[in-house]
Amino acid sequence: MTYEHSYGFETLAIHAGNEPDPTTGSVVPPIYATSTYKQDGVGGLRNGYEYSRSANPTRTALEECLAAIEAGTRGFAFASGLAAEDTLIRSLCVPGDHVVFPDDAYGGTFRLFSKVLGNWGVEMTPAAVTHPEAIRAAIRPGKTKIVWLETPTNPLLNVADIAIVAQIAHDAGALLVVDNTFASPYLQQPLELGADVVVHSTTKYMGGHSDVVGGALIVRDAELADKIAFHQNAIGAVAGPFDAWLVLRGIKTLGVRMDRHSDNAEKVVEFLQRHKGVTSVLYPGVDGHPGHETAAKQMKRFGGIVSFRVTGGEQHALDICNKAEVFTLGESLGGVESLIEHPGKMTHASVAGTPLEVPADLIRLSVGIETIDDLLADLDRAMS
Repeated sequence: MTYEHSYGFETLAIHAGNEPDPTTGSVVPPIYATSTYKQDGVGGLRNGYEYSRSANPTRTALEECLAAIEAGTRGFAFASGLAAEDTLIRSLCVPGDHVVFPDDAYGGTFRLFSKVLGNWGVEMTPAAVTHPEAIRAAIRPGKTKIVWLETPTNPLLNVADIAIVAQIAHDAGALLVVDNTFASPYLQQPLELGADVVVHSTTKYMGGHSDVVGGALIVRDAELADKIAFHQNAIGAVAGPFDAWLVLRGIKTLGVRMDRHSDNAEKVVEFLQRHKGVTSVLYPGVDGHPGHETAAKQMKRFGGIVSFRVTGGEQHALDICNKAEVFTLGESLGGVESLIEHPGKMTHASVAGTPLEVPADLIRLSVGIETIDDLLADLDRAMS
């Protein structure tokens, strides 16, 4: 059965790529733990499979599901989000090319561009994602090949207008790449808004259980897909079959989890807004957030990530992180369990001293799906 984009999200998440196994009727795709495949004569491949770096049936199932839930035509699964990003840049850029980069972004992505791709000859210019004219001004005509966005951004939760930035990028002959990790395809679909490529760390909300590391790229354009497919095989940073299976399993409950993440995050935001030790709450769902209207226009809900700044500076922020108990002190995000971290010392330490440096009094929460009263009581204790 072919699952068209007209099906509801939850239907696609559960069924796309998940056809019953033709041999046994298993409703869950098997884990094909194999490196190679018997050929029916030299060059006689069965269903196109010859070597699992090039293709593996479990990974194929995940890639079909990724394409369906992001309203794309092809998806690609990788060993990590950074592996996906590196493969994408090497597919689209050559030394001497230029990328417009967010002025607030995941520290690992910034490190990839500044310390790895910069040495390869790809230059980048940070620009404020909330100001389209700043993005336009950062473009170098003839040199800029990619405008890169996160929305909401990590960790300050700034919001970019995807449709407007897509037009700016396309007017300049560049492609728009959107990291959709924070929102997930359940809450936001950048390809529908004009983006050319969607990036995910599937480690986060897609997997959803903090038990797998992975990445993904999703596109619509056939020529672009062919370029990525070539480089995925040539570079080889692919998702293994068990990792692909875990992400595929996680996606089935993505919709219900994102609703619960959003429910809990909204209540956490209400608590933080009332707390005398909080100087500001950064969450797109707040009416006073500068990106609230844009987020409401392009997102179904506002997600499970909440950042906030506290009185008492860095030491108070560190004390809160260390005192929390139900909120586990740890990097990453998007799992069913709640996490707390200090971006300046943890996920964003690599941007210290750069234009992307984050405030020292900032705390980032990944609000999980636990009982909300327990989460609020834990924050109250940690912040007392």
